[in-house]
Amino acid sequence: MSDVRVLVTGGAGYIGSIAVRTLLDHGYEVTVLDDLSTGHRDAIDPRATFVEGSLLAGPAVERALAGCTAVMHFAGRSLVGESVTNPSLYWQNNFEGSSFLLAKMRQAKVKRLIFSSSAATYGDVGHRPITEDDEGFPKNPYGETKLAIDRLIHSEVETESLSAISLRYFNVAGAHGELGERHNPETHLIPNILRASSEKPMKIFGTDWPTPDGTCIRDYIHVDDLIEGHVAALRFLLENRKPMFHIINLGSGRGYSVREVISTCEKVQGRSIPIEESGRRAGDPAYLVADIKKAERVLNWKPQRSLETMVSDAN
Repeated sequence: MSDVRVLVTGGAGYIGSIAVRTLLDHGYEVTVLDDLSTGHRDAIDPRATFVEGSLLAGPAVERALAGCTAVMHFAGRSLVGESVTNPSLYWQNNFEGSSFLLAKMRQAKVKRLIFSSSAATYGDVGHRPITEDDEGFPKNPYGETKLAIDRLIHSEVETESLSAISLRYFNVAGAHGELGERHNPETHLIPNILRASSEKPMKIFGTDWPTPDGTCIRDYIHVDDLIEGHVAALRFLLENRKPMFHIINLGSGRGYSVREVISTCEKVQGRSIPIEESGRRAGDPAYLVADIKKAERVLNWKPQRSLETMVSDAN
C-alpha cells in the first residue's frame, strides 16, 4: 500500500493518532494535518509527514492534501458541554472547517473520504438498537454540526463524484500502547471511573431509569476496533471506484449500564470505587446502543475486544 497516501486530519488527537499509527503499520503512507489546539505533537508517529495548520488555513490544507489518495477526517471540537455554551465555535471549527476541506479536496481531485461522525447525530430515537436509517434529532450543537457535515458530504457525493463513508461511533474507550486519552477536561465515563476517589467519587446521574439496574445503558467500543473499522472503510473505498455514500455505525452492538461499567472497573483495579448517586441529567436517554449489522455486511467488520479489555487498556 506504499503508493496510497492518506491525509489524517486531527492526527495528533486521541483517535486520530491511533489511526495514523495503524495506517502506517498496514503499509499506507500518512500525512497529518493538525493545529495542535487540542492534540499533542508527541502523539504523532514520526513516520508520518506532519503539516501544522487549521482546516480553515488554505495553504496548509493544500500542502497536506498533496499526493494523497484519501482523507480520514477526525479534526474538530468534540465536547458536548462546550458546544452548548459556545455553539459558534463548533459551527466554525466543525462545519465550516469540513466544508473548506471538501472544497480543497475537490480542487486537489482527492475523491475518497472517511468522516469521523458520531452517535450524537441521532439524539434520543426512542427505541433500540439504533440503525443508520433512524432520523437524526441531535440534542446539542456538537451533534447538530456532525449531522450537518454528514448531509454536506452526501451532497458532495451526488454532485462531485466523491466516494465517502461517515462512521458514526458510540463511546470510544481503551488505548493503543502508550497512545490513550489525554482530554482536559476528561468527559468520558471509563477514565473518570478509574480516577474516582473518596475525595471525588464517581457520580451516577439517575438510578431510576427503565433499565435492569436503574442506570443508563450505553454502547462502548475499543479504540483499536474503531480504527480497524476505519481501515476496513478505506479498503472498501479503494476497491469500489464508483461514487457512493454510506453512513455506518461502529459500536459493540450491545449495551452496558453505568453500574456494569463501574463493576468492571472495580474488577480490573481490584478496589471498590466510591460512587455518589445523583438525579437524572436533562437530555440523557435511558438507552443508546448501535445496530452494527451494516458494518458487518458492508465492511466485513466486527468488534473483537471486550469491555474488560477496554478498561484494562485504559487503566
